[in-house]
Amino acid sequence: MFIQIFGTGGTLDKLYYDALSDYQIGEPMAGELLEQGRVSVGYAVESLTRKDSLELDDTDRQLIHDKVAACPYEHVLITHGTDTMTVTGACLADIPDKVIVLTGAMQPARFRDSDALFNLGLAVGALNTLGHGVYIAMSGRVFPAGQVKKNRLAGRFESS
Repeated sequence: MFIQIFGTGGTLDKLYYDALSDYQIGEPMAGELLEQGRVSVGYAVESLTRKDSLELDDTDRQLIHDKVAACPYEHVLITHGTDTMTVTGACLADIPDKVIVLTGAMQPARFRDSDALFNLGLAVGALNTLGHGVYIAMSGRVFPAGQVKKNRLAGRFESS
């Protein structure tokens, strides 16, 4: 199995510069996290956008869709901001013959208490076991993309 990873930005890749929450979206952290997790499958990481998911627009989603559709690999992992992850997941629903998993983090990967490594590991596990379709791997669970919502108050994803 080979995994194509597309980074779109989001909290997982954020770099904070001060206590006033001034941040930038850095390079994708997925490769570094997979090395830390000693993941043994082959993968490639490509950055498509470096945006907070609230800043993603239809042009960005079309780029993501086109890159995933044209990808020669069956297994695709997308790191994405949590606020609009479900919107992007819905845009990918018409792509056949691929296992597509979106994941992200509630805290930046560079933070000690981040859920990024856990969520990324969950996503890789999902890619190993699921059939074709679009899924969201967050909060210790894997959801079909059209059957999940973010619960902002609880800080987790739940079935919709």
